[in-house]
Amino acid sequence: MDKIRISAVSYTNTKPFIYGLQHTGILEKIDLSLDMPADCAQKLIDDKVDIGLIPVAATLNLPHWEIISDYCIGAVGAVNSVFIFSNCDITEVTHLQLDPESRSSNNLARVLLKNFWKVSPDLIINAPDYTTATNPTTAFVQIGDRTFGKKKQFKYVYDLAEEWQKFTGLPFVFAAWIANKHIPAVFIAEFNIALKKGLDNRAELLKSLPTHPDFDLEDYLMHKLDFELTDDKRKALYLFLDYIKAL
Repeated sequence: MDKIRISAVSYTNTKPFIYGLQHTGILEKIDLSLDMPADCAQKLIDDKVDIGLIPVAATLNLPHWEIISDYCIGAVGAVNSVFIFSNCDITEVTHLQLDPESRSSNNLARVLLKNFWKVSPDLIINAPDYTTATNPTTAFVQIGDRTFGKKKQFKYVYDLAEEWQKFTGLPFVFAAWIANKHIPAVFIAEFNIALKKGLDNRAELLKSLPTHPDFDLEDYLMHKLDFELTDDKRKALYLFLDYIKAL
């Protein structure tokens, strides 16, 4: 039997899942690669992998997709790793630099700008001065480990999962385990067991992770991130896709 090809995000938020995959027998049945979110999605789109922990917005580029796990990268309220950083109030932002490593978070920012904050700054892709613009009304989206400890550096900080909850009353799903083809139920069951093992061993995992100044990694992995793909998260996922389609 050919190994099932899997791509997962390489950020800290995925470490519990990777731990579970690497400490169970399922590792012998998979070909695992670690990638940036956008690359993870592109591999699934190009059929270079069978399963990806992909930004949910990327599902719109797949002719066929299935959620194949009970777990996700999500948050109920503030997630503390997906932000708009700004030197001015969001209503005064004239330019927003998008994160070159992101899909879903850039789209989440666009959805909130249009529907919640009701502003329309110019959106900049691959800004040459990304994160360092001197224009006081230029803000930027940034996600993942690069945001750790950065909240104190800016006067205005918008946690996008928290803002989404203010807007919709729902949690948010940043990434889900998505397949681009049918995956056998036996494998899915074993896959979920492996992911759960990783989540159950977060305390052990934390001992091996580097510490970050001005960032509580334990709080992040144990409390800020919410990994179960609940009914409310599924509802939020499909609502988010509807908002993206209407942009």
